[in-house]
Amino acid sequence: MRRLLLILAALTVTLSAAANDPVVPGDSLAVMPSEVEESQVDIPAIIFGHIGDDYEWHLLDTPWGPVVLHLPIIVHSKTSGWHCFSSGRLEHGESYEGFYIGENGKVMEATPEGEARPFDISITKNVLSLMLSSILIAVLILLSARWYRKHDVLHEAPTGLAALLEPLVMMVHTMARENIGEEKYQKYSPYLCTAFFFILINNFLGILPIFPGGANVTGNIAITLVLALFTFFTVNLFGNKHYYKEIFWPDVPAFLKPIMPVIEVFSAFVKPISLTIRLFANMLAGHIMILCMVCIIFVMAKFAPVLFGSMTAISVIFGLFLDLLECLVAFIQAYIFTMLSSIYIGLAHQKE
Repeated sequence: MRRLLLILAALTVTLSAAANDPVVPGDSLAVMPSEVEESQVDIPAIIFGHIGDDYEWHLLDTPWGPVVLHLPIIVHSKTSGWHCFSSGRLEHGESYEGFYIGENGKVMEATPEGEARPFDISITKNVLSLMLSSILIAVLILLSARWYRKHDVLHEAPTGLAALLEPLVMMVHTMARENIGEEKYQKYSPYLCTAFFFILINNFLGILPIFPGGANVTGNIAITLVLALFTFFTVNLFGNKHYYKEIFWPDVPAFLKPIMPVIEVFSAFVKPISLTIRLFANMLAGHIMILCMVCIIFVMAKFAPVLFGSMTAISVIFGLFLDLLECLVAFIQAYIFTMLSSIYIGLAHQKE
């Protein structure tokens, strides 16, 4: 995400516009920067460029050009086998070894039969972000565990990283005990803690405007679907016999017994769908709202400096407010996903 850089650039342009005379056609010293020319402001490209996946990671812009991290492309062609090369080979519509970036933004291959999509396991922006966030989670947990190994928790309060993580771990631990029950909660607490920290870390990294942040991981429906499927299989593979009895032969009047299993099975599949869409839609909508507020700066750039400056100030204020709101949403969404998962697991372990 490049929101912070865009805001700083807009503020610089605003101060420059306020200090000079209005733009005069033909005056080379008064020409607006190319980023704010109406013909060059592609708002959909800015928004979808952030929320979408890519084969490269744009880090920042400099006077000498953009700084881009080119990621490895790993594809398998049916005719020529495996290929591994840098995504920089495919810049500016170029082709390399018969591969190129298609109109759908994916690597395509030119074959004698026409355009074809190879088997693609490339390290994209979202994949790299997943790797980095997983490493970060492991480091945080291991460093926290290291503190507990070296200190007596019965006589010493946690400090540093352990003091930060302990309330979050205990929150999830308590949630699991209340929703699943005293007998079973310890079996599922590790999964719930992992899901909570995975979502929380990736939510915050998505808000962070500099590397390694900026990737829209939890705003990708494929990621949230996999998380929801973990909960779905945890619930349905380890549910007790009473859980399945309530699905296929519930204690209802006889005329409802043929109908209720259909409703219950449908409900079992709706639960992961709701988990998927809730997390995906909330995080995606938050990113789009913030980017839209930033884009207002460049949309108003073609107007008078006074109007441009006022709208820039408003956009910056609202952008910062939405960033703070998104931090709250990031925590709430991780909490809600974990809480609903614990409730669904608890319902699968209820007694008669």
